Amino acid sequence: MTQPYDAMWEKLNLDLGAHAGLLEVLGKFYGDIYLSQEGRLKGMEYMDFVLSEVHGLRIKELQDAKARGKKVIGTFCVFVPEEIVLAADAIQVGLCAGAEAGKESAEKILPRSTCALIKSFVGFKLSRLCPYIESCDLVVGETTCDGKKKAYEIFADYAPVYVMEIPQMKNACDRDLWKSEILRFKDQIEEITGNPITASKLREAIGVVNKRREVLQRLNRLRAVSPVPISGRDVLLINQISFYDDPVRFTENITKLCDEIEGRVKAGDGIAPKQTSRLMLSGCPMAVPNWKLPYIVESSGAVIVGEESCIGTRNTRDLVHDDGENLDQLIELLADRYMKIDCACFTPNTERLNHIVEMAKDLKVDGVIHYGLSFCQPYAMEAFKVEKALNDANIPMLSIETDYSMEDVEQLKTRVEAFVEMVR
Repeated sequence: MTQPYDAMWEKLNLDLGAHAGLLEVLGKFYGDIYLSQEGRLKGMEYMDFVLSEVHGLRIKELQDAKARGKKVIGTFCVFVPEEIVLAADAIQVGLCAGAEAGKESAEKILPRSTCALIKSFVGFKLSRLCPYIESCDLVVGETTCDGKKKAYEIFADYAPVYVMEIPQMKNACDRDLWKSEILRFKDQIEEITGNPITASKLREAIGVVNKRREVLQRLNRLRAVSPVPISGRDVLLINQISFYDDPVRFTENITKLCDEIEGRVKAGDGIAPKQTSRLMLSGCPMAVPNWKLPYIVESSGAVIVGEESCIGTRNTRDLVHDDGENLDQLIELLADRYMKIDCACFTPNTERLNHIVEMAKDLKVDGVIHYGLSFCQPYAMEAFKVEKALNDANIPMLSIETDYSMEDVEQLKTRVEAFVEMVR
């Protein structure tokens, strides 16, 4: 059957047959995990619509913008400063990296012992399944791990790639390096767009991104009450969509959703009884459609009340101050904010340990599940120190390492159920 966007996808050189199969599986997966929930907020209908059109209407919007002369910048990491992209009148979008699609193609050029996220974004490109990658005028990588760093060298044979150097420590010299990287990135974006970045444009862009962070902060405050007014699955979806959707439109719709949640909080309504075990996720990011673990957790008698990850508080916790008087001062403020990110690439990383313990206490969680993607060395190794910090605070932790496949679902469910029973 012909799809309404087939001509557009064909123009983007997607494999139409394989792409149709991917969307069919994604639709069923989404229905089982999300649409089956009871007592779901009406405001989540917008998220359902965005997800249903994530490869359709949103891609058409990008193509229409490109026809008007705008550039599209694709990213995989929260270190890439979106404010710079928006200030140059370009569009920044997250890229496909949350499913096993294209795994066989990726393993032809990558070691099998490569983390699932890296194999995913390479596989999506090689299998011609991601319209976001195909819409990009530039893909921005970053050196947050050795696997990504080397994969971008290979990826550059298939797409235009620019790589930002992420410092590995947080000394004064590292801060200087990071500022120079932001300036280098600014020059690259100005060159590709042909638009100079001015202080007023950057201040405006900072305002747009800050407002999105602020509404997600509000969402996190509201979800923390008891009984919990919104499922962890739904909040994860909201955070995932924030990387794809138009930032102004997204902020407007999440504001409406938060208003609805406030009504539910005032009425004392929740999606689970008060005595339901409260858990927090910590660790690796979860890109669309990586919903396996949250679904298992919330199908095992618990509710997720927070995510300490790049698709969670690590991305939304800090704002950029916009009180700089000129462009250089605004760049300084931008550098300050992004250096607060506590990615596992840093050493030492006591900031992250402190944030996890503080967050677990603030949310009054019964336990923490530390999630690591298979072969993700930084988070796997840091899990040892996370567990020690949590144990010192008398907070139980379960460490889980998995990939995007469904082969271990029953095994994971058994472990999660046992953990929930223990913390209960």
